[in-house]
Formats: sequence, structure tokens, C-alpha cells
Amino acid sequence: MFWGSVALFALVTGILALCFIAPGFASRLSSRWLVFGGGLVMPSVILTALVIFALFMGERLIASPQREAPLRVEAHAAQWNWTFRYPAVDGVAPTMDRLHIPSGEPVDIVITSADVIHSFWVPRLGGKLDAIPGHENIVRLQADRPGIYRGVCAEFCGEGHTIMEFTVEAHAPQDYESELRQMDRTQ
Repeated sequence: MFWGSVALFALVTGILALCFIAPGFASRLSSRWLVFGGGLVMPSVILTALVIFALFMGERLIASPQREAPLRVEAHAAQWNWTFRYPAVDGVAPTMDRLHIPSGEPVDIVITSADVIHSFWVPRLGGKLDAIPGHENIVRLQADRPGIYRGVCAEFCGEGHTIMEFTVEAHAPQDYESELRQMDRTQ
């Protein structure tokens, strides 16, 4: 999307620059050409490409069947915190406001809510998805490298909304389970 907007900006700026550099250039352009070419055709081509790109990228965020099911983590929202459970790793206690995932692998996050509508969003890892009471939504995230990523509730959920943040900690895949178990012993 950024590069699409850069292309559109560059085209408009280029035409404007031509009008200043070669004043006769502007007089050769008819108003019909400017309206049709610059106001209809050019934005339509670029915006169509951006929509196709957005649809393609959005499909990556939706959990879909794969040959091998990715790791699943449960994210449960309640005013004003997140609880994360790891059903695939036996004997690990839930974590509060800290989600642990392996890096380089897709992870399905099953999102639920206890009270009101919340919204699970990790801006650097993917799109946001609502946590609705009595309903499960699934978003697929993938951290390309180990690190710490900030997550927020992106839906106003009451006066404590601004403090409803969480952290996503992506571990190297080979260290993921041992880090979870070690973290569990320190709590």
C-alpha cells in the first residue's frame, strides 16, 4: 500500500513539476484529459492493484486448512487483560498479558471474550480481529524472527481500555517449549 501511494504521489508530483518546468506543457493538456486520465484512469489502475494486493495479503491472516495444522493458542479477553492458554504444551499454566509463540511458524490464535467486545491486534504481525462473548474467532499470526511485539485491544471496551495491552514474545522454534516450561516454573 505504501508503494502504491508513493507511485500515485510521484505521478501527480511529476505532472506538477512538468507544469512548472515547461509552462507550455500545461496549456497542451486539455481539461478532459486531466479529469479523465489524471482523476479517473490513473487512480483506478493504482487503486485496483492495491485492492488486489490487500485481498491477497488479507487471505494470509485468515486461518485456513493446511496439510499440517499450525500450533493453536487460546486468547481470552476480560476487562482489562488477556489470558493466554497453550493447549498443545502439556502442563503449562496460562500466562497473563504475555503471549508466547514460536518464530517462523504460523500460529492460530483462538480469540474469545468473557464480557464485552474486545479486539485482538498485534500491528507488526497482522490484522486485528474481534473477541466476541460466546463466539470464537481465529487469526493466524507469524513472527518471522524472535523478538518482542506489542499487542493492544483495538476496540473501546470501557474505562480501562487504554491499559489493555499485551506483549507477544516470539521464541526460536527449537526453544519454544523449553521457554514456556521455564517461564511456568518462575511464576
